[in-house]
Amino acid sequence: MNRRFHLGRLATLLTLPALSACSSGLNALKPSSTYVATVGVSYGPDPRHKLDVYRPSGKPPRGGWPVAVFFYGGSWHWGSRTEYTFAGEALASRGVLALIADYRLYPEVRYPGFLDDSARATGYALREASKLGGNPQRVYVMGHSAGAYNAAMVALDERWLKAQGQSPASLAGWIGLAGPYEFLPISNPQAQVVFHHPDVPPGTQPIDYVKRDAPRAFLGAARSDHLVNPVRNTEQMAERLKSAGAPVELKLYDGVDHVTLVASMAWSLRWMSSVLDDVSGFMLAEPATTPTTAAKSAAQ
Repeated sequence: MNRRFHLGRLATLLTLPALSACSSGLNALKPSSTYVATVGVSYGPDPRHKLDVYRPSGKPPRGGWPVAVFFYGGSWHWGSRTEYTFAGEALASRGVLALIADYRLYPEVRYPGFLDDSARATGYALREASKLGGNPQRVYVMGHSAGAYNAAMVALDERWLKAQGQSPASLAGWIGLAGPYEFLPISNPQAQVVFHHPDVPPGTQPIDYVKRDAPRAFLGAARSDHLVNPVRNTEQMAERLKSAGAPVELKLYDGVDHVTLVASMAWSLRWMSSVLDDVSGFMLAEPATTPTTAAKSAAQ
């Protein structure tokens, strides 16, 4: 099997015309009784520094709901939080407080601008979780495709959360769906401009930041994903985490592809895969140690 992942295929990733065309239908068909939404919350000074909050209906459990900060895909060129109300509803319906975050895109920014934004949104979640009804000890970063790259970098590379006065040890874990974690060399012109090709800076690959005390991870991918190679990316990342001694769960899905993997979280498509049950179960399960304990252990 050719293990080379050409980032050029990202030109047809999620939130491109494929999902953008159907997201209005997915969003329109979602239930409205499972959540309470607060839209357009600012987490920073830029117009793109906005997120929507989806609180589960009813009272939060003791300690607060688990919190998921979700980043969508789109080659770092496309996407809007308004296209992902179905994801906010899906997570809230399972008892997870969901924050669907926008971040700056090309050409407004190139690498690492969107990582600064992702860390800023995550820092907001860590600071404000209690006020929102969430548990600040159970904050997760989650993403699909390019958004999974963002989530992985925030969770694994301490540079980004450090700028927000936080660290990856503050996270309860991270969730990557069909993410690119090791994708050099870059061949697609759209992706090349995002990562400064041919002068790609060092340190752009999430897989290079794996270490034993990384936050616990859930990695999922479609077995038949022809856009982001699940072997080179998802399986290799899972193996690297496992070899380092970091906790990781791996799930490969049949019957879905790169786009329908995340679309199957929508109420009308949940018959396609168990991804929603799997990621929500991962977040609802009590971790072996709290982020605070992990931070103390790492410092010793």
